Amino acid sequence: MQFIADLHLHSKYSRATAKKLDLEHIHISAQKKGVAVIATGDFTHPAWFTEIHEKLVPLPNGLFQLNKTLSKEAEKHVPPSCRQPVFFILSCEISNIYKKDGKVRKNHNLVFLPDLETAKKFNQQMEKIGNIRSDGRPILGLDARDLLEIVLEAADSAFLIPAHIWTPWFSLFGSKSGFDDLKTCFEDLTPHIFALETGLSSDPKMNWRVSDLDGLSLVSNSDAHSPEKIAREANVFDTEISFSAIRSAIADQKGTRFKGTLEFFPEEGKYHLDGHRKCGIRFQPEETRKHQGRCPECGGPLTLGVLHRVDELADRKTEKKPEEAPGFKRLMPLAEILAEILNVGPASKSVIKMHQKLIETYGPELFILHRLPLDALDAADIPLLKEAMRRMRNEDIVIQPGYDGEYGAIRIFSEAERSILSGRQSLFTLRKDESFPEENRKGKGTAISITPNID
Repeated sequence: MQFIADLHLHSKYSRATAKKLDLEHIHISAQKKGVAVIATGDFTHPAWFTEIHEKLVPLPNGLFQLNKTLSKEAEKHVPPSCRQPVFFILSCEISNIYKKDGKVRKNHNLVFLPDLETAKKFNQQMEKIGNIRSDGRPILGLDARDLLEIVLEAADSAFLIPAHIWTPWFSLFGSKSGFDDLKTCFEDLTPHIFALETGLSSDPKMNWRVSDLDGLSLVSNSDAHSPEKIAREANVFDTEISFSAIRSAIADQKGTRFKGTLEFFPEEGKYHLDGHRKCGIRFQPEETRKHQGRCPECGGPLTLGVLHRVDELADRKTEKKPEEAPGFKRLMPLAEILAEILNVGPASKSVIKMHQKLIETYGPELFILHRLPLDALDAADIPLLKEAMRRMRNEDIVIQPGYDGEYGAIRIFSEAERSILSGRQSLFTLRKDESFPEENRKGKGTAISITPNID
């Protein structure tokens, strides 16, 4: 069967996360988004591990479900149009900070384990190495290669995926503290790495420029710090729902069961371009090179973004899709589309109310974004929604790219267009929107569609 999975998020015990990021709210949000398999996140944290043990029921397929009492209560907050079973997969993220080859390395890694007993023993090993109690994403002075060895010894089916591999500060290939190749990081155990997480600021197409990544599955996940952010990136599978089937599908790399990813527009990620946020400097890689990596305002070093780092490691001038690699589709969160239409913030009451109305009428958010026939939106009676969705699907949008920790901003309509399309202004008074230069327009049809379509 075909389903969507988000394999990376956090709990309320991680730093800078929402207090309501508990298993009940994750269960609710997963259904509203259309996600069938969701990560527990943070199983190394003792308090969260206790909640997992008390609230989740282990299943023969190596996954978990919310117990019947909590599930019944949670269903009251899920529209009938969105209700479906939700399965949890045991996962955590480890922040590895250590010295290797004379340099300080900082990279994050996702760990997946098949059962609670294995996770309990794994946690005991981690606690001998460092503090796992202060943060849901523990910081350990452990070589990533040695972490992988511990994971492999934990269970035959256990696996590790390097997280958001291009992020400047904490990733495998990060410009600040990463490596230039996979083997330098994982050494003799490199063959046991079969997948990489691309992160919000890159997509598969960017990664295809690096031939060393051919043969590795490229997964995408939300890294959510609140229930609302779940599935802003996700993975599409066509297989049975089980721990072993998910692992096997990702490792297979033939695209027959792992169907690809639903992606953030990478320009919207907060580390896509280079720059210095304090001085408001945002550069393309070629501009950074002209300024020798220094901020022209203050002279300090620029934070080199994901696009720059891909340029450095790429051995192909253009993206070349590996023959058996699955496809992907870029999407905007529904709340951002509605915020654009209403000209308010994504967290405003009017957006929340409209979002709820749409999922009650049509079903989960990802279905609305990717599969719902556009003509069906006529009945929603929301001015500009159908046109906004058409433009988003065709990537006919304008993006002000993110940089140095600042998220990018997407514009579907200019102010003048919004007035014209809603009948408030004449076409002859259309003016250029200088705040979002036209050269930032994405263009049409640049993503490779996932097949078969998501049901």
